[in-house]
Amino acid sequence: MSTSTEQNTVRWYGEGYPSADPAGIHQVLSRLDQPCYVVSGPQGLGAVAGGTAAAGGDGPAVLAAVPALPPQRLGSAAFRAAHGVRQAYMAGAMAGGIASVELVTALARQGFLASFGAAGLLPGTIAKALARFAEEIPGLPYAVNLIHSPSEQRLERDAVQLFLDHGVRCVEASAYLDLTAHLVRYRLAGLRSGPSGEVVAENRIIAKVSRAETAERFMRPAPAALVETLLRDGLITGEQARLAHLVPLADDITAEADSGGHTDRRPLPALLPVILRIRDTIQREHRYARPVRVGAAGGLGTPAAVAGAFAMGAAYVVTGSVNQSCLESGTSRAAREVLAQADVTDCVMAPAADMFEMGVELQVLRRGSMFPMRASQLYRLYQTYDGIEALPEKERRRLETQVFQRPLDDVWQECVEYFSRRDPDQLSRAADNPRRRMALVFRWYLGMSSRWAVTGLTERSADFQIWCGPAMGSFNSWVSGSYLNTPGNRTVADVAHHLMRGAAFHTRTAQLRTAGLTLPSAAAEYVPVPLETAGATAVTS
Repeated sequence: MSTSTEQNTVRWYGEGYPSADPAGIHQVLSRLDQPCYVVSGPQGLGAVAGGTAAAGGDGPAVLAAVPALPPQRLGSAAFRAAHGVRQAYMAGAMAGGIASVELVTALARQGFLASFGAAGLLPGTIAKALARFAEEIPGLPYAVNLIHSPSEQRLERDAVQLFLDHGVRCVEASAYLDLTAHLVRYRLAGLRSGPSGEVVAENRIIAKVSRAETAERFMRPAPAALVETLLRDGLITGEQARLAHLVPLADDITAEADSGGHTDRRPLPALLPVILRIRDTIQREHRYARPVRVGAAGGLGTPAAVAGAFAMGAAYVVTGSVNQSCLESGTSRAAREVLAQADVTDCVMAPAADMFEMGVELQVLRRGSMFPMRASQLYRLYQTYDGIEALPEKERRRLETQVFQRPLDDVWQECVEYFSRRDPDQLSRAADNPRRRMALVFRWYLGMSSRWAVTGLTERSADFQIWCGPAMGSFNSWVSGSYLNTPGNRTVADVAHHLMRGAAFHTRTAQLRTAGLTLPSAAAEYVPVPLETAGATAVTS
């Protein structure tokens, strides 16, 4: 083995050896674009990057070797090719524009996929974002979130129409309990026959799911009944209806584990293998030309977690909470600073505004906020009483002074003005239904609390609703002591690069452990340093 250059210098380590060099071992492992050899010699164990290893003779004996592993090789090459990205990494949508235009464009320019948080936004706001994408990142990949809205179907319908009008080619579908005609229309409207008779699906769907039965619905072709309805209504062509049974509804399925926002809090090691087996079963049945890819989300806040997801077979990884603490996110500085202090145990479930009446919950940050407790109290009142008028006077006064901080009658008038513009059907359904009116009033608080967090309204900081999963606390623990510990230094591109580089690094250390080798703890942990400090290799490898 040549040891004549710095790159090929053996870095020795081993307990009791005065020449032990854990920092040098770490440097060797960090050369992701070079193979790494672990050798044994008179000075103990050592590691060397690159060079030509040869056992025998007077040189060190090679004990183990790991190949070069730049982060571009992690995950599925098919995912990278389908979406036109350099790495199998995606920043998932965070509703209300928290996954902002700036966040999406910053990642697109670095070769990553990101999903714009269109959920909860009015069509005009979404249209402005789509126009910016066309102007600022023409030809670069991006996705837009389409959230299941069982209580506001008009929003889902209008969003799909916008996507089709603006030529949006990738949608991240989330919170779906069942398939809808609007979602199916988006997929089928992009079907056509290729020059060799193959099916071309121009409109791609990435479905984020946490239940096996939901995953299966997305992995199968669109339901025949919905296809027939869309054809009858003139929303798809006869050719598109004919091609519908040849492709799955979704190209990619994200197995969403314990995450921020809508989540079933499933452990990823339990959920991902189940979804992968379902995919394999359905592929044997349908023999799709391009099998559905399965990615992983939830709890991915450290390189070790990302490496674990890839090791379990994930085609790609999706991050969420950690991006919300970055400078490009659409939330306030106050919210970002609170997120940067979060611990793994600082998350709790609370009622969701968009599915309040159904009792659906989402995961939020409880640190520094009374929102989780107050939102849960509102849901208990909704279950107990038949309307605002039925509330005990003492309970009503408490709500008006502590929670809403205004008369409930005034809140109702705001609801009338809001839904008159957004979805008048909501008001029609509540006209003769006191309990429905109470639900809309209570949803006002749930909706405004997330808005207060986004705008950083100081006087309502005790009511901030910040969607967050335990990955945030895990990330904060990992970057403690590094430059990323400061919220002002966190950018989505830096976080993405470090998570993927660190995942490749941890994959190599895991391969060495599998070979029976033990590395010094100081050499086996990936610590983020500024990319310009790390040098060109950190950016390109």
